[in-house]
Amino acid sequence: MRIPRGDLLRSRVVDDPGTTLSAALDRRLTGYAVFEPQDAVLLGDDTRGVVTFEAGVPTLAYCTDTDRGGADALDDVAGPGPYSVDLYELDPAALAEAHEADDLRVPPGLPADRLTDDRDLVTRTREAAPDDRLGNDDPDAVAAFLDDEEGIEAIRERAREEARTRAEEWGLTDALDD
Repeated sequence: MRIPRGDLLRSRVVDDPGTTLSAALDRRLTGYAVFEPQDAVLLGDDTRGVVTFEAGVPTLAYCTDTDRGGADALDDVAGPGPYSVDLYELDPAALAEAHEADDLRVPPGLPADRLTDDRDLVTRTREAAPDDRLGNDDPDAVAAFLDDEEGIEAIRERAREEARTRAEEWGLTDALDD
């Protein structure tokens, strides 16, 4: 993803990337943020995540280390703080070509959802998003859940255990099919 260098608005180390996402939303920023997670900050790792914004609403996500975009890029940089974050303002025309990359697009609230625990920020971001961007909730989350065979099996096992417990409570253990 090629994005021209914008005008630096702020450069900070933060515990919560939600601080930057909220600042972009409040400013109705068109530009981008570069997130360097803890490993990059403390261990010199090369992982950097870039999130672009249109009028404060996240549009694209890209991880420079893994060369992945969209929800996968957010997963690559998500983790405990601190984060080094640079926030840049950029002319909307400079982002137009990059914003055409569908494989890098993210639903409006997804960066806040993946990088913070701030449900209010997720809601505020979705409310600020244009209507045409709200229809694409995170299909990657559903696909990831369905691909998580261990997680599904754990849910099944808990359901079996609960069924056994209830059957014992109600005297129906003869009806169970092991």
